[in-house]
Amino acid sequence: MLEEYFQEVGLTLVELPIEFLDDRLIYRGYIKELPMINAEGETRKAMQKKIAGIYQMYREQLLAESAEEEKEKTMDLSMDELLRYYDGETFDGFSLLNEEETDLPGSW
Repeated sequence: MLEEYFQEVGLTLVELPIEFLDDRLIYRGYIKELPMINAEGETRKAMQKKIAGIYQMYREQLLAESAEEEKEKTMDLSMDELLRYYDGETFDGFSLLNEEETDLPGSW
């Protein structure tokens, strides 16, 4: 059942052959695309839950790191770069008033 969730996010759950250890069954598995995420359990479901938990912590860590990198990136920008970053435009000297209109009486 958890295999379907992994497939939805493009990951493959690999289950290793069942082993006997001290008269108990040991299920082992890992994520094919991220082999450092692996687990074992006394049941298939327990092993899959452990892998899902480890993967969830891995994703949260990646999101936190990317948010921190984005924060550092914006803190390193100059004021002009920061305005361009958020506004998408730079000041080019454009004015709503023509030079002729500024010579009218009552204009500053």
